[in-house]
Amino acid sequence: MFYWFLKFVAIGPVVKLVFRPRVEGVHHIPRTGAAILASNHLSAADWVFMPLSLRRRVTFLAKAEYFTGTGLKGFLQRAFFSGAGQVPIDRSSASAAENAILTGLRILREGKVLGIYPEGTRSPDGRLFRGKTGVARMALETGAPVVPVAMVYRPRRLPLIGRRLPRVSVRFGEPLDFSRYEGLAGDRFVERSITDEIMYEIMTLSAQEYVDVYGATVKKSMDATGATASEVVSKLQPPADEAGDRAPESLAG
Repeated sequence: MFYWFLKFVAIGPVVKLVFRPRVEGVHHIPRTGAAILASNHLSAADWVFMPLSLRRRVTFLAKAEYFTGTGLKGFLQRAFFSGAGQVPIDRSSASAAENAILTGLRILREGKVLGIYPEGTRSPDGRLFRGKTGVARMALETGAPVVPVAMVYRPRRLPLIGRRLPRVSVRFGEPLDFSRYEGLAGDRFVERSITDEIMYEIMTLSAQEYVDVYGATVKKSMDATGATASEVVSKLQPPADEAGDRAPESLAG
């Protein structure tokens, strides 16, 4: 109930009035049954704008820190994210990637809509970064269609006030069916191929420049060296598909 209260009473009307998000391709979302919404990740507000455009409830995998705070602030934060349909994932443990995938599989097997960010973290510079293959495994093991999603933010100046607010567009692409790969879950080459196809569709929808390295790797190097994202990317080579390729696609990073 709290999810629908936030969507239709507390947050939804305000967000729609202030930002007036544009929605394209919402008819591509299945009316019933499991579906994976695979989106680019530009802002912490992505998870607000995308679900507001849909009739169906969207469940996201969120970092566990949102659910472990103490005191009044921790209680309110925990209540908000739990009520908003977020599922906690501990990204610090050695089994974080596997736990995230198992949680996603459970959600999909319940016939729900799962929202994930294949990049695994927010883009460090607005470009689209290499996707992690957890999305492919979940699609293969459940048979759920994958709907590519693009969040697009454009600057706009408010009349009279003169202040700038982003013009938000949410674009849903045609569902991707990977039934041709049935029975091949766990094949890392197949999962990489599927993930790259998904990222290509997101790139097409968003018109972002694609970078074939992991966003988390770029962020880590930026923090360590103080370099810009472009400087880091220029020194990196496309990574091999290793165990870290399946790190959890979470709410934010």
